[in-house]
Amino acid sequence: MNPRLAAARALAAVLSGKASLNSSLPAQLDKVDERDRGLTQDLAFGTARWQPRLELLAAQLLQKPFKAADADVQALLLVGLYQLFHTRIPAHAAIGETVGCADKLKKPWAKALLNAVLRRAQREGEALLADMQRDPVVRTAHPRWLQKALKAFWPEQWEAICAANNAHPPMILRVNRRHHSRDAYLALLGEAGISASPCVYSRDGIVLAEACDVLSLPGFAEGWVSVQDEAAQLAADLLELAPGQRVLDACCAPGGKTCHLLEAEAGLGHVVAVDLEAKRLTRVRENLERLQLQAELIACDARDTASWWDGKPFQRILLDAPCSATGVIRRHPDIKLTRQADDISALAALQGELLDALWPTLEVGGMLLYATCSSLPTENTEVIDAFLARTPGARELDLATEAGLRQPHGRQLLAQEGGHDGFYYAKLIKIAAARG
Repeated sequence: MNPRLAAARALAAVLSGKASLNSSLPAQLDKVDERDRGLTQDLAFGTARWQPRLELLAAQLLQKPFKAADADVQALLLVGLYQLFHTRIPAHAAIGETVGCADKLKKPWAKALLNAVLRRAQREGEALLADMQRDPVVRTAHPRWLQKALKAFWPEQWEAICAANNAHPPMILRVNRRHHSRDAYLALLGEAGISASPCVYSRDGIVLAEACDVLSLPGFAEGWVSVQDEAAQLAADLLELAPGQRVLDACCAPGGKTCHLLEAEAGLGHVVAVDLEAKRLTRVRENLERLQLQAELIACDARDTASWWDGKPFQRILLDAPCSATGVIRRHPDIKLTRQADDISALAALQGELLDALWPTLEVGGMLLYATCSSLPTENTEVIDAFLARTPGARELDLATEAGLRQPHGRQLLAQEGGHDGFYYAKLIKIAAARG
């Protein structure tokens, strides 16, 4: 299959609200030649990354918008525009190959339309985009609701956040301290000819100068190292783990933090890792097996403690709550297409419910670390503020890190070009049980 058609079909599912790229793209990648898979992935992710800008440009070039049934043609046009304005693919190849894909859509009219619009974009697109730069959606390539929210919450940083969201993320490793120190593994990378440097905030983190195949990393198959963003790596040390502790990792998939907890403290008594869907636990299990670690995996709604909790209290809880993922847009650019403004309040309500449900499973004197990969205070400091107000036995603790910005509650890490993702942490201690 032509990589442009494969990318467009994956994107069409996203535009139609039926899938994310993580779910729609793998099936399309299986249909293209192996040598074209990198191009297919770049076309899909790159088009999603710049979609808010490309969509407004397309509206200028089209006489009327596409019908819902023509999301595939819409996606193909966006893929064509992405090639013209954000890649080094020659214009004649970008246009010719993209227009040629229309034959496979069984929509004869689409070929002439795509050809006309893409050729006009080649002639007039740069001038049109220049005229549209006053619109922050065009300038930042973020949907309007998100651009406005970031500007409102982060008036001094919002443009830098948008720029970081649009940049390609670095490849960051987490050294398994059961096997090597970070310095020792940096030496191994140097011997392998892989340029890298230590992360600023994570004691186990290494940032690579260039991304590479994980199988080229020394000892990857043996569990010496994993791929994980620096911000996510902070959780293990912030939890203040100690031997014998019973630990809960709620909403654990894909398991990076679960594994890091076990790497960071080999003497943990028992680790329970809960996630909503059994299929998501497959990846957790694979990560544990590669790293030769053990945890009890449970597929259920973490809020339904009656169905999974055995009544034995936890000394530590990590709640990596479901969120808008607005802090990791650079890794999942289709978030710009799939998230809507109305989602945020619903997610905040869910986060509050999870806190309320899990708090009784924490022993008095135990700690709960609340985390999200959101850049929006609605899901972060405001959720913690509301929880503390309604939970007399909860108190906030300081976080032992200089990463991010201090908030009314917790710390907010904003996505950094060349550095960590956007993330949020707050740490709570249980000073008293709820009154019956």
